[in-house]
Amino acid sequence: MDEALIGGLLASTLRVSTPLILCALAAVISERSGVIDLGLEGKMLLSAFAAGAMGAASGSLPLALLAALMVGVALSMLHGYACVSHTGDQVVMGMALTMIAVGLSIVLGIAWFKQGGQTPPLPDAVRLTPWFSGLAGSLQAVPWIGAVLGGGLLGHNGMVYLALALVPAVWWVLYRTRIGLRLRATGENPAMVDAAGLSVAALRYGALAANGVLCALAGSYLVLAQNANFVPHMTAGRGYMALAAMIFGKWHPVGALWACLLFGFLDAVAIRLQGVALPAALGGGAVPVQAIQALPYVMTVVLLAGFIGRSRAPAALGVPYVKTR
Repeated sequence: MDEALIGGLLASTLRVSTPLILCALAAVISERSGVIDLGLEGKMLLSAFAAGAMGAASGSLPLALLAALMVGVALSMLHGYACVSHTGDQVVMGMALTMIAVGLSIVLGIAWFKQGGQTPPLPDAVRLTPWFSGLAGSLQAVPWIGAVLGGGLLGHNGMVYLALALVPAVWWVLYRTRIGLRLRATGENPAMVDAAGLSVAALRYGALAANGVLCALAGSYLVLAQNANFVPHMTAGRGYMALAAMIFGKWHPVGALWACLLFGFLDAVAIRLQGVALPAALGGGAVPVQAIQALPYVMTVVLLAGFIGRSRAPAALGVPYVKTR
């Protein structure tokens, strides 16, 4: 296989997988604490709108990121208020957050920018810039290493490297620290955590706060790195794909990473297959674009259907904890 093709597929896989990785890590943290989060899609979407709107209005990258973080954490706190403090149905609340985010982003976009729900294109000062571009260019002359390492692994923006670095960081926190042990115990046996004198609600709120930050980073990446502006429904089911990756990865950060990379690879392949002709034995002609674009979503359904029954969720996942006197 041509080394340039390998490098291009690797680079595309990492770029497409980044929001999935961030969102899957958010799901791992919240669900390890016992809180189901079907609102990943909505948190990503409204955070993306916040980043696009603030970036277009202020022309500042830090303010755009801050707006996204505030929205993501606020939605997670709302989720916690309904489901942790008031023992609401976590599945219903997650879906409600997503529906609210879809409608609110369109209504505010039309009211503020009058462009059909879109935000104006963001200036270059608000966009995330590539890192190590000079090193990637200097490696191009080296056979294979230049195309695969330089073209595939270098020259991405900081959010890509942050997402990859967060995987071992989240693993270390969950499995090598006291707070991680307490968080996992909250998702398995909250009564035991309560009996130890710890606050189940505080641990779950803390997990949801981290969840909101990661969802906000995933949403802002879509606007500040992938697209030039916010577009309605731009998350396109990525929140649910991240949830499927988390389940396929058995609620483990590293397992979720590999599942996200698989989804990203399928998406990258789907992009490159557009316009490719079928063999003459299959009738010739171009491969239908709709069939190609459906590949990652078909894979999501296959993984959920094939593995959701084999993965063991945290024992107290989705079960509100009511402290007994």
